[in-house]
Amino acid sequence: MLKRFFAPTTEVSAHCDLPCGVYDPAQARIEAESVKAIIAKVADNNDPDFRTRAVVIKEQRSQLVKEHLWVLWTDYFKPPHFEKFPELHTLINEATKLAGATGTKGEFDAGKADELLAKIDRIAEIFAETKKG
Repeated sequence: MLKRFFAPTTEVSAHCDLPCGVYDPAQARIEAESVKAIIAKVADNNDPDFRTRAVVIKEQRSQLVKEHLWVLWTDYFKPPHFEKFPELHTLINEATKLAGATGTKGEFDAGKADELLAKIDRIAEIFAETKKG
């Protein structure tokens, strides 16, 4: 009987946790640029305290890249986008791996940071195309 009083009277749904409608691969790019800059700064600095902080920040920023891309992948891009751009699934998968443990999160490899930025740029191109209509 109590269940009837507490049952929702209206069912709602949203495409994400908070349907803000604000999506942009620029968020992932900014974090990836930060990762690349950290990699460059660490190469020129032998201070162990600085290097320790840099590792932590680089790992956090790499994780944010992955999260921003995942939000685009799971919340923004829809089946028609994947049909029109069949490389999109692979592109996002490769980009998140480049930001992961075998990529910028786990290594200080500027080449991987450049690859990551290139993938994000391609995702941004596709994103811009989807916004056109």
